Amino acid sequence: MSALGAIRRISGLASDYFVLWVLLFSGVALAEPSLFTWIASRGLIAPGLGLIMLGMGLTLRPVDFRRLAEEPRDVAIGALAQWIVMPLAAYALTIALSLPPELAIGVILVGAAPGGTASNVMAYLGKGDVALSVAITTVTTLAAPLIMPAWVVLLAGESLDVTFMSLFTSIVQIVFIPVVLGFALRYILDEKAPEVAEAGLDIFPLVSVATIVAIVAAVVGLNVENILTAGAAVLVAVVAHNAIGLGAGYGVGRLAGMDEDRVRTCTFEVGLQNSGLAVALATAFFSPTAALVPALFSVWHNVTGPALASYFSRGESDVEAARTHAMSE
Repeated sequence: MSALGAIRRISGLASDYFVLWVLLFSGVALAEPSLFTWIASRGLIAPGLGLIMLGMGLTLRPVDFRRLAEEPRDVAIGALAQWIVMPLAAYALTIALSLPPELAIGVILVGAAPGGTASNVMAYLGKGDVALSVAITTVTTLAAPLIMPAWVVLLAGESLDVTFMSLFTSIVQIVFIPVVLGFALRYILDEKAPEVAEAGLDIFPLVSVATIVAIVAAVVGLNVENILTAGAAVLVAVVAHNAIGLGAGYGVGRLAGMDEDRVRTCTFEVGLQNSGLAVALATAFFSPTAALVPALFSVWHNVTGPALASYFSRGESDVEAARTHAMSE
C-alpha cells in the first residue's frame, strides 16, 4: 500500500470513528487534564479551528457558488431556519433552565454559530443532498462574521464585556479568511496540480478530526470540576437544543415541500452547529466555563448526527429493497 493509500485509510478510520475518539480523549482529559490544557493555555484553540476552516475551504469549488445562484430557494430556507431557530431556542433554554450567565453565554454561542462540516458528512451518510448541504454551510459560514455577533450581542448584551466589532474581527480571522484561503488554494491546485489537490482532500479529514478532538479534550480538561458537578440543567440544555434543531430542520423542510433528500439535509444543517467556533470564542472572550456547553454539544451532536444518518440511510435501503421486490413480482 502506498503512503497516500495508508493516509487515506487512516483518515477514513478517523472519520468513521470520530465519536469514539471524542469520547476516548475526553475521558483521558478527565483523568489527566494537563495532557490537553496546554492547548488552551498556549492559545492554540483559535488557530486550530482556523486550520479546520482552511480544510473546509479546500472542499469548495466555483461550482458550489454557482449552485447558490441556480437553486437559491432551498439554500435560503435552510440558512434562515438555522439563523432563526437555533439562536431563539438557545435563548429560550437559558431562560427556562435558569442557567447562570457563563453557561448561558455558552448556549447562546452555540445557537448563533454557523453550520459545521459535520452536517455535510451527515448529509452524505444519511442519503441527503450533499450539494445543498455544502451550499447552506457555505452561506452560514461566510455570513457568520455578521450574523453571529449580532445574535450574541442581542441575546446576551447585558452580560457581555465584548463588542460586536471584537467578535466580528475574531470570526473573520478564525473562519472567513481561512475558508477563502482554502477555496483559493483548491482553485489553484485544481488548475496546476490536481494530484496534490486530491491528496489534500484525503489528508485534511484526518487533520480536522485530530484537531477538533484535541480542542474538545482541552476544554474538558479545563472543566473537570465543572463537569463532575454540572447539574442536569446543563445536559438538558445541550440535548434539548440539538433535538430542537434537528426537529425544526426536518419540519421546515417538510413544510417547504422539499424532496426527501433535501429534508434530510435541512435537518442536519439546522441541528448540527459549528460548536468548535463557539468553543474558540468562549475561550477567547469569556471563560472555560462558557466553553463547556459548546464542548459538550460537540460530543453530543456527533452522537445524534451519525445515529440519525444511520436511521435515514437504513430507511432509504428499505425503500429501495421494497421497490426491487415489487418490480420482481
